[in-house]
Amino acid sequence: MAEQDDVLQLIDDTESPPEDSSARKWKIAVIDDDHAVHEGTRFALSDYNLNGATLEILSAYSAAEGRTLMRDNPDIAAVLLDVIMETDVAGLELVEYIRNEIRNETVRIILRTGQPGQAPERRVIVQYDINDYKAKTELTADKLFTSLTAALRSYQQLERMVQTRRGLEIIIDAASTLYDFKSMQRLAEGVLTQLASLLNVDCAGILVLRDDGNGNAAACDFSVLACSGCYSRFIGTTSSKALDPDLRHMVEAAFQARKNEFADHRSVLYSRTGSGREVVVLLQAERQLSDTDRALVEIFSSRLSIAFDNVILYQQLHEANTQLEDRVVQRTRALMQANRRLSAQWLRLQRANGFKNEILGTVAHDLKNPLGVILGRTEMLTELIGAGSPKENVTAQVEHIRDATKRLTSMVDHLISDAMADAFDITIRREPVDVAALVNEVTEANLPSAVNKQQSISVSGPQQFVTMCDADRIREAIDNLVSNAIKYSPIGGKITVSVNHEGDDTVIRIVDQGPGLSPEDLSRLFGRFQRLSAKPTAGESSTGLGLSIVKRIIDMHGGHVTAESPGPGQGSTFTVTLPATET
Repeated sequence: MAEQDDVLQLIDDTESPPEDSSARKWKIAVIDDDHAVHEGTRFALSDYNLNGATLEILSAYSAAEGRTLMRDNPDIAAVLLDVIMETDVAGLELVEYIRNEIRNETVRIILRTGQPGQAPERRVIVQYDINDYKAKTELTADKLFTSLTAALRSYQQLERMVQTRRGLEIIIDAASTLYDFKSMQRLAEGVLTQLASLLNVDCAGILVLRDDGNGNAAACDFSVLACSGCYSRFIGTTSSKALDPDLRHMVEAAFQARKNEFADHRSVLYSRTGSGREVVVLLQAERQLSDTDRALVEIFSSRLSIAFDNVILYQQLHEANTQLEDRVVQRTRALMQANRRLSAQWLRLQRANGFKNEILGTVAHDLKNPLGVILGRTEMLTELIGAGSPKENVTAQVEHIRDATKRLTSMVDHLISDAMADAFDITIRREPVDVAALVNEVTEANLPSAVNKQQSISVSGPQQFVTMCDADRIREAIDNLVSNAIKYSPIGGKITVSVNHEGDDTVIRIVDQGPGLSPEDLSRLFGRFQRLSAKPTAGESSTGLGLSIVKRIIDMHGGHVTAESPGPGQGSTFTVTLPATET
């Protein structure tokens, strides 16, 4: 064993290992007007290594060059600075420039002087913000190694503190920003943006959410909410199946592990909200995250659940407000409809009361005369029977009573018809109607009355001309107009009824040879209980209700009825216009 221990093992080191250009290097600045100092420093530190990082030594040969070097390289970790260069205090003035003008508080400054007496150590240490002060004669290779290592470790700690402070400031600012988002999409995009800002590095990201709507996140697939960087190709896709298999596997593994995972350049963050939703953020950065980066990301991800719950609560509140607004609108609409119904009922009651008064007036006025005739003729008939009068005289009195009864019956029929027209629960039931055939039927029904007065009625109109209307109501309106034409036309007169097409309307005209209408009659023709200047030619009765009923029926169909007359004694023309189709 001793012999084996004394054997010198030779190692072939003819090939030097390749330098990893991606490994971190500590930037060191040597600022000295002596070129030999630069060469000696580089030689002494040629094999320096701290935490796997080597040195990158930058040189400046005057305080002026040092200013430019420090301004252009804010990431220099340590400075080996000569005190006396262009002037006796050039190095000290450069310290003031570094600390006060470019405000670099993290770089570690080691002053080196060849003439210690020029700048006493105690005064310099107290007055200037430096980290070490060495005479060049005492700064051997070992002492240089020790001082530089202490400076770099101090710089590393300060850098972590600065990064941590910056990260915490970003997290605090991000919290208020993220809590202002009102939609999942905008929140997810904001999270990826804030993470890139927090890490201060270009990174790509995917944020996915798993939620089944009932808080049972494990029971459903996840959806992609936001993408950035090289993952931007997934923008617009919501299904997890759109992701590459390896990405989908990483996300599913994060849901299963339920914790943050940090790899070389790819990290996975997991967060679960209070409402049971699960959020996973997949980050791919250009560099490996440091311990400080990971700690900051952990703090940031712990705040995500609050932000997502805030959006969920906002959406639920917005939905509740929308439903409440809809219910208020519905209730308001229902109240308005109820008010309209009450107003309509009030109007109907007022109209019914007015109609009642009109009927009572009509009964008191129009029915009084026929009843008086019946009463008088009845008394005369009693006297004739008691006196034994001839049969002819008795028969004549009976005829008078029959005529008066007929007038009463007709008046009652008209009152009933008008009451029906005024009923508010009657609706128009439209159906295809051959209007020409309907007019023929009405004319045939009125023909006996015309024959009794030796009148002729002619009807013309196209066959199978269909109009959308209520057949019963139109029949009643046409019957009123035709019976009026017979009633007011003279003995032996001629009445013409025609049905025509005029554009999209059906037009019905009834032309008579009666006494015509005066301007005063035309102005009040379709009013209720209106008596005209013309009188029926055969003593027929009239209540003044027929034309008002006609107008009501035609109005309910969306049409209109008009009357024309050249003047007294020249007849009249009544025109009914109906929409041929339902509007």
